[in-house]
Amino acid sequence: MLKKWLKQRCLPGVLLIVLTVVSLVIANSKLGGAYHHVLNEIKILGEFNIHMMTNDFLMAIFFLFVGLEIKHEILHGNLSSFKKASFPIVGALGGVLVPAIIFLLFNANTEFASGVGVPISTDIAFAIGVFMILRNKLNPSLKIFLLSLAVVDDLISILVIGILYSSGIKIEFLLLSAITLGILILVNKKKIDNMFPYMLLGLILWFFVYSSGVHATISGVLLAITIPSEKLSKTKKPMLQRLEKKLEPLCNLLILPLFALVNTAISLSLDVDYNMADTLMIGIIMGLVIGKPLGIMLFTWLGTKLHVTEKPESADWLSILLVSLLAGIGFTMSIFVAEIAFANNELMINISIISILCASTISIIITYIISTIAHEHKKNTYSFDKSVVNKKGIFYNIEDLN
Repeated sequence: MLKKWLKQRCLPGVLLIVLTVVSLVIANSKLGGAYHHVLNEIKILGEFNIHMMTNDFLMAIFFLFVGLEIKHEILHGNLSSFKKASFPIVGALGGVLVPAIIFLLFNANTEFASGVGVPISTDIAFAIGVFMILRNKLNPSLKIFLLSLAVVDDLISILVIGILYSSGIKIEFLLLSAITLGILILVNKKKIDNMFPYMLLGLILWFFVYSSGVHATISGVLLAITIPSEKLSKTKKPMLQRLEKKLEPLCNLLILPLFALVNTAISLSLDVDYNMADTLMIGIIMGLVIGKPLGIMLFTWLGTKLHVTEKPESADWLSILLVSLLAGIGFTMSIFVAEIAFANNELMINISIISILCASTISIIITYIISTIAHEHKKNTYSFDKSVVNKKGIFYNIEDLN
């Protein structure tokens, strides 16, 4: 049963939901104080507590995995040619720009403007997990579209993190990062088919990037760029595939669930004056729930009308809308950006997380309702097409009459 769930990619999404609920329950119980103390006060390595270790180190490993997925898709997958890549790329651009515009309509020139990166992200694991749970109601051919869309989404989010949320840059560590990256490229050129030097240099790169003021997770993406993608040994698969296979269960079953457990430990206290941040909440919720699907649908529709891209033949616009609604599940990526955007402001982080959870829940509910109605309609239409009615109102199967 576990192998089946892993193969269908349901389990990561289910784990994220379960651990989020667990974290919220504990944080709002009598154990809340002790729970926060364990996560934020106890040092486990130098200055790092569990919260920092998860967000700054373990998420760098997750971004290494995301970087490997992006590289694989660009070289061999659904982003390897313009014809394959154009539809999800155009959709992803709309799914980033429209939520950002909606957010800024409410929050431009406010203290919340730095949160513009929050509603532009899609959680791959969660979105695919929900897709697999609802797979009988959705067009199965669009799983690849959702994956490709989320991969491009993540690439844009990575650029946003690197550009908008890096501060206090220390040039000396930036130069050391560049030198380390250069050595990694040299190791790649030497066609060394051994993971150890890449992992060792990757750890050094992480330290230098973290110390430079650029967000440490960028080191994971930089390391992914240097991992060899071609087959260098007759007996082994390419290192990119081997490493991706090793990291997938680690990321989906440990790092992302731990991230959810650590970062959703927020107080749902009614004492908080949410009116002081109402534009922030509206911007995030509307950006994810409305902006995401609207941007994806608008840009892909315009793209097909302008002959920039082509809609998949196996999908109609309603099935694409359903997948676009799932893109509103920002969850881990949106929470991650919120943690960076509002660093050292716990209240704004908590309000952002509550907004993200609301938006993700609303997106799932809307997708379920519309997909159920559409599925029943198609089923009834198919049944009616297969039957005729006699004068007494009795249905006969057309095939039987023939």
